[in-house]
Amino acid sequence: MRRYGPMCARRRRLPAGVRGPSSCRFGQVGSSQPWPPEVPEGSFRPERREPRARRRAAMPEPTPIPTEQLHFAMPPTHATVEDERRYRKERLVAALRLFGRFGFEEGVAGHITARDPEFTDCFWVNPFGMSFKLITVSDLILVNHEGKVVEGRYHVNQAAFAIHSQVHRARPDVIAAAHSHSTYGRALSSLGELLEPITQDVCAFYESHALYDEYTGVVVDAEEGRRIAAALGPHKAVILRNHGLLTVGDSVDAAAWWFITMERSCQVQLTAKAAGKPVLIDHHNAVHTREQLGNDLVAWINYQPLYQQIARSEPDLFD
Repeated sequence: MRRYGPMCARRRRLPAGVRGPSSCRFGQVGSSQPWPPEVPEGSFRPERREPRARRRAAMPEPTPIPTEQLHFAMPPTHATVEDERRYRKERLVAALRLFGRFGFEEGVAGHITARDPEFTDCFWVNPFGMSFKLITVSDLILVNHEGKVVEGRYHVNQAAFAIHSQVHRARPDVIAAAHSHSTYGRALSSLGELLEPITQDVCAFYESHALYDEYTGVVVDAEEGRRIAAALGPHKAVILRNHGLLTVGDSVDAAAWWFITMERSCQVQLTAKAAGKPVLIDHHNAVHTREQLGNDLVAWINYQPLYQQIARSEPDLFD
């Protein structure tokens, strides 16, 4: 039977001044030095370690941090109307940039509006013909209740005014409204269907969105805008048949989040139905989930990671 040589000196702790063999191959020792080496008496003392239990006991016991010392983002309050106006405009541009990133723009169609905090019959909106991906705060225009630009350098999209002006007029509680020709929103709208309670996320819209069940062409007159506002009613969203989605909220962040998650919910519903027959969440649990997830504060909170991404990656939006 083949015998193997001693363990390599490099793997063995030796006292100072003692050298191991120069070669350490199995079965041979490439050195004339005797092995194991002679260790002077009294020169080697094994390393002493404290028992593991004693080492653990030396660590301080973790103490819970008081809740009031933990950070949790909430909608800010503003000392002046100028500060609030600037805040709304910044959030509006961030939402438009996100819509551009998610591919929600289709040519010159699509718009998000934010009510002015001082002149409440006016709203800020993206200018006609400018890409969502390039808009900055200084590009926004302010439009009055007659559809006239009162601040800014660009034209207003007449469809934006026709729809959004009537929504803002019918719903004084609405600060922002979002509409664009997103892919899955248009696809579901062509079926003339509402969203069904098939996932936790879509339950936020359970009995809280409506269907505008007609199509008469590009919306450019106030009368159709009034009909859309009537169909929206007290809800957070309306599906415009053969057209797309429209969402509202008590902040720009809420309106933008409702649109983003509604678009994704349309995608999920279309995908699920293409694969088979989805199992619906029962009425009681759908209502309960809506009460948990379906308010504008929850929408604002859900939106913050997206805002952080766009604000840090595209800081020029604040120009």
